[in-house]
Amino acid sequence: MKLETKLTLFNTLSKLVIVILFVLLLPSVIKIINKQFIDTKLRKQKDKLLNIIKNTNKDYVYTSYTPLREEYYTLDADSTTEMLDTIRNEKRKIEGDTIQYRILSYNFMKGQQKYLLEIGKSVDTIGETTPLLQNIAFYILIGMVLLTILADQVYTNYVLRPLNLIIKTKLIGRKFPNFGSYREVKTSTSDFQYLDISIHKMVETIEQTFQKEREFISNASHEIMTPISILQSKIENMFEQEDIADELKVRLLEMQKILNRLKSITKTLLLISQIENEQFIKEDKIPVTTMLNEVYEEISIRLQDKNINCEIEVPDSWVFVHVNKFLLFNLFFNLVNNAIKYNRESGDIKIAGTPENNTFIISVIDTGIGIDAVDMPYLFDRFKKFRQSLQQDSFGLGLPIVKSIAAFHQIEMEVTSEKGTGTTFKLIFPQRLIEIT
Repeated sequence: MKLETKLTLFNTLSKLVIVILFVLLLPSVIKIINKQFIDTKLRKQKDKLLNIIKNTNKDYVYTSYTPLREEYYTLDADSTTEMLDTIRNEKRKIEGDTIQYRILSYNFMKGQQKYLLEIGKSVDTIGETTPLLQNIAFYILIGMVLLTILADQVYTNYVLRPLNLIIKTKLIGRKFPNFGSYREVKTSTSDFQYLDISIHKMVETIEQTFQKEREFISNASHEIMTPISILQSKIENMFEQEDIADELKVRLLEMQKILNRLKSITKTLLLISQIENEQFIKEDKIPVTTMLNEVYEEISIRLQDKNINCEIEVPDSWVFVHVNKFLLFNLFFNLVNNAIKYNRESGDIKIAGTPENNTFIISVIDTGIGIDAVDMPYLFDRFKKFRQSLQQDSFGLGLPIVKSIAAFHQIEMEVTSEKGTGTTFKLIFPQRLIEIT
């Protein structure tokens, strides 16, 4: 999950928690607000009535209530010694009905007489505004939450935009290990600036290391080929001598075999180095079936030796374009050669082509010994020889060549295998490499 998505999800969940808590606490909060509002209103009414009473010379004794008995006022003589100035809920009986009121009770002296003033507000009317206030508060809260989520999303996108650019341009958008020149990602966030520079320095070090390795392999391969050729020439000249002993001939043949193996390894390493350094052009155009038939003819003797049946089921209308014929030939040759090498006697090999999701898939399927699951992650490692290949004449470079050629053409590869049943190498060609005639 992307960091931006995680932050948005966190912000949304935190707002949701706030909404839930607010909804749970809202009735109590509204109740308290209503209570405080009514108490304040009662005290204001008390002050107004006291002001009227104090400005009146006659005794003021009366009882009054609204027609619906939502409010009532009483002013009467008070014989108690207790001084009152309270607001509380009490019941009062008015015209035979008992009603719960929120009552302000206040006693005071006027002249020689003590009076008790009561102002009441029906508790039922206090709660009438609660649903309305709750709805208004809830709608306001939802609006504010949505607004803050939108603001968080916009701000998160703005803040994380440099990070997305760093990932896209410095990591995903680069062809490993050729990263090109450094381009600074403009950002005011110091952490991202440091990350940008650090990634560039790391990538630059990796690129230099890979370049040195490629140059070493290329130079070493060239240098090794010269002494190998000289040794081969000398051995061939020794064979031409008439007085050479049979025992020496056997040793010379062993030496020649070793030199041939060394020469093959060197050529392979040189080929891989040239592919990775992109020293080949991709301008060839050839029908797919034509190339596969050429591979079949080249390797048919090995097929006959193990009595293996090889079928090619690729549409005749498919044509490779913008490819390097020599490299693609090597790719299929190595795959078919492996399919023969690790196949059973009288086994089968099938090369099938199918279109799929705007791509073209060519699969090389064999009925061989299969590959162990533990070996699958190391399948394309150079010089990696698995248990089943130890008995074969293998250098562990066939599949690395296949991987290099596929990467050079931007061909995706998928490998599936079942021990004792067989292996399938699936080559996924992009639409630009195959056209239909």
